[in-house]
Amino acid sequence: MSARHAQKPRVDGHFEYTFLATVTLILIAVGVVMVFSASWSTAFSGENGSAATGDAYYYLKRELIYAMLGLVLMFGLARYDFTRLRKHAPKLIGLALILLVLVLVIGSSAKGAKRWIALGPLTFQPSELAKLAVVLYVAATMYLRPRLLRDIRSLALPVLGLPMLACLLILAEPDMGTAITVVLTVAGMLIIGGVRTKDMAILGSGVAAAGFLFVAMAPYRMARMTAFINPQADPQDSGFQIIQSLVALGSGGLFGVGIGQSIQKFNYLPEAHTDMILSIIGEETGLMGVLVVVLLFAAIAYMGFRIALKCDNLFGKYTAAGVTSLLVSQAAVNLCAVTGLLPLTGIPLPIISYGGSSLVVILSGIGILLNIAVNPRGKIAAAPQRDLKKIDGGGGGGRNRRPSGSSTGGRRSAQG
Repeated sequence: MSARHAQKPRVDGHFEYTFLATVTLILIAVGVVMVFSASWSTAFSGENGSAATGDAYYYLKRELIYAMLGLVLMFGLARYDFTRLRKHAPKLIGLALILLVLVLVIGSSAKGAKRWIALGPLTFQPSELAKLAVVLYVAATMYLRPRLLRDIRSLALPVLGLPMLACLLILAEPDMGTAITVVLTVAGMLIIGGVRTKDMAILGSGVAAAGFLFVAMAPYRMARMTAFINPQADPQDSGFQIIQSLVALGSGGLFGVGIGQSIQKFNYLPEAHTDMILSIIGEETGLMGVLVVVLLFAAIAYMGFRIALKCDNLFGKYTAAGVTSLLVSQAAVNLCAVTGLLPLTGIPLPIISYGGSSLVVILSGIGILLNIAVNPRGKIAAAPQRDLKKIDGGGGGGRNRRPSGSSTGGRRSAQG
């Protein structure tokens, strides 16, 4: 009996699949309810600088459309063999870069930025696709060329060249928040890949210096930094949004004023249904509601990294780490920004904030995670320790495992 089980490992990722899918569906439900609560006034009367539509359900209907599309992609990708994505990664990042250039030429302008391409009644944000494309590209490159991770000079262009180009194009829109998300996501993947701490420190210092220069180039970005340090210095302009955010959170108390009863959404708090939706959640459901949201994201983070760490296919491991880092870093930055712990960067709260492109891409990434959890090629918690040498990537259980040479090349190719 034991010999038979050793020859045919049992794939055991259904708990991860069910848990992750359930938490995601709960977050979608929370998002739909809170988007409607936070946006109906703005949609109907055009407050906070938005055009009036006369339809209080305007944002809700669009959110439902994007949610349904995202769910179709999520469950579709959950059935799609994740190993096949490795071959498509170069094409996907190439398409993302083309769209990032195209949006600078023909994109729709709003609030001083060109970030959207109109697709009939809907809009598409190429930078959102770029985030997932970067994850797949970096995962594929790390998988195919593991020796690049040993030295920062080898790492710079082959692994980081195209992601850096994507960040530069995103900054040109300008969209610093998304660029920060990409940087944090790639950093998480490099750490999982075993890049030396010294090299990570050098890369981090370079990125921090470049970020400081970028902020210093624009007065409004410097104003955000000033508002972060002391929002009361300019309470009617640069400090207004964070002050109103804290007012909303404080007004909610422990259990909130009730769903739909927010005062701040009535032309007080800008971007109430997008970047600042957590403030409305805090006002309407109180500290307990905010804690529930935080715990839901913590659950996704735990399960995503659990899938990554237990996956014995290196491409799956890197992809799972990247998707989880993407979602968690975006959520963490948003949570810190609306509570005044970080400067406002315009990063929405994943899954919950209104934003079609972001919702569709995040749900697509979760779909890939679901497939990694149950795909036999990932071998989640399947094989006993003594059989690790037979698993794709080989080389034992160390963090620097890499695809072996000629002895396993044929097997790796067979796995896609």
